[in-house]
Amino acid sequence: MVASAAFAAECDRNDQTQAGMNVCAASDYAASDAKLNAAYGDVMKRLSDNADARKLLLDSQRGWIAFRDAECKFASSGVEGGSIYPMIHAGCLQGLTDARVAQLGAYLKCEEGDLSCPVPGR
Repeated sequence: MVASAAFAAECDRNDQTQAGMNVCAASDYAASDAKLNAAYGDVMKRLSDNADARKLLLDSQRGWIAFRDAECKFASSGVEGGSIYPMIHAGCLQGLTDARVAQLGAYLKCEEGDLSCPVPGR
């Protein structure tokens, strides 16, 4: 995959070639993915005493990943095979990943006694 090769290169924001923008888009997505992994881990830790909730979160995350990947494949299908594809695809992945990070972060801000929140407050 072209995006995988882009992960190996370093982003230079001054490089306005398509290849350079592809590299930066891949780098931006990788940073968002790292934030996602941290947020997911934080929620899982908060659920450490509830095996059922941890399983539900795991299933939810797996379903979300499948949705994200399918959505971004569709969203970038208009440029598939073109040199801009890696940038468009990575931008979609980043956008949806950032939204998921915010969603998981909101779970971590649940207040004690909020029965609408599946994650116990601190």
